[in-house]
Amino acid sequence: MVKGLKSHVTGAIWDVDLAALPAWAGAPVRLVRILYAVVRDLGDGMLSLRAMSLVYATLLSLVPLLAISFSVLKGLGVHYDQLEPRLLDFLAPLGEKGVEITEYIIAFVERVEVGVLGAVGLGFLVYTVVSLMQKIERSFNDTWQVTRHRPFARRFSGYLIVLLIGPVLVFLSMGITAWVMGSDAVAALTAIQPLGALVELAGKLVPYLLIIAAFTFIYVFLPNTRVGVRSALVGAAVAGFLWETAGWAFASFILGSTKYTVVYSAFASLILFMIWLYLSWLILLVGASIAFYHQHPEFLTVRRGELRMSNRLREKLALLAVFHIGRSYYQDLPPWTAAGLAQSLHVPAEAAESVLGALEHAAVVRRTGDDPPAYLPARPLETTGVKEVLDAVRAADESTHLDIGKLPAEPAVEALIGDLERGLAGVLEGMTLKDLAVSAEAAGGAAVERLPGKAPPRRAG
Repeated sequence: MVKGLKSHVTGAIWDVDLAALPAWAGAPVRLVRILYAVVRDLGDGMLSLRAMSLVYATLLSLVPLLAISFSVLKGLGVHYDQLEPRLLDFLAPLGEKGVEITEYIIAFVERVEVGVLGAVGLGFLVYTVVSLMQKIERSFNDTWQVTRHRPFARRFSGYLIVLLIGPVLVFLSMGITAWVMGSDAVAALTAIQPLGALVELAGKLVPYLLIIAAFTFIYVFLPNTRVGVRSALVGAAVAGFLWETAGWAFASFILGSTKYTVVYSAFASLILFMIWLYLSWLILLVGASIAFYHQHPEFLTVRRGELRMSNRLREKLALLAVFHIGRSYYQDLPPWTAAGLAQSLHVPAEAAESVLGALEHAAVVRRTGDDPPAYLPARPLETTGVKEVLDAVRAADESTHLDIGKLPAEPAVEALIGDLERGLAGVLEGMTLKDLAVSAEAAGGAAVERLPGKAPPRRAG
């Protein structure tokens, strides 16, 4: 009975064709699929492992990060007594332990004098902070199935911009919010009903809105891929609600955790601080996962596993990729990105990147220096044969320790493989990527039909 019920529920969620449903009917099914995928990922443990890794990196980099941020703000006339309430807000769920930890952190930061560290000390300080941000970026790239990382120079410059401008923006947003809520105009509106109730409600919503705005910025900026603002906002809204709710729940837990103080003694504050850091990172990663599935519904499957493609699928994807890249090149259209090709071909981005990587390795296509990179022909299309594309994806991922040349040679097998290669070469003899790219125009938008063993039509130029 349980198996039958589970099969019925699974079929109701995953066997439905969302394209055939109206938007209002497909939205709940899509929402359930996203929730199912996120819970499945939590069960797999990868999100938890990334969150624990970020907790360790945060503990090592927290004081240097705050020292650099406070130094930037101190240069703008902001003092420690103005920054301490902001840190208390983050650690508010820890209750009295949060006040104690804040005092320790502020004391550590006050002892760090950036001006007297010297070149080596300052370099180590910056490296510690940059390594934390690099680990955060890698965690988000893993969530977004991104295998390529930004060049080091671009990452370093981006991190420095965040370190220099981020604290200023955070402090200004909180300061402006406090100033607006404490102004005489708002006080006058509070005395007028029902405007007073609306102002009070707005004051309660402001923390949520600030957290959602911060999370949206993180989701858009950190992954090395183009993240839609709408998807980032969806993930940030869920993560912001979870973060505020978790803070309330964790504060309630702290009030009843006097036994932990007795058991762990002086370590209780550190342990509770690590637990709160873990929950914060886990919620942030869960929001990123929601944003990813919202933008890429093709990854919403019953089971999550390693991407595997058959040989014929890789070959067709490669031909479609060079067809689109070549046609855009000849029609002077914007070049294709991996994400654009994946969306156009209705395949996961990982599949498109795998095929494009094989073609790039074979010098059939090349990446531009844009962010994100686009793909262009690596050499003239009229001199690049279609068979080279098929050979590139067929030989992809062959390693030195498992090479086709190391397999034993059996005469019958070698003869058969030779016949297959000669047959393929005969069918594709003389056909270039230019023939493939312009075939749609020649056939009025349809691919040119060819008979086996016939040479392809050659085009002038």
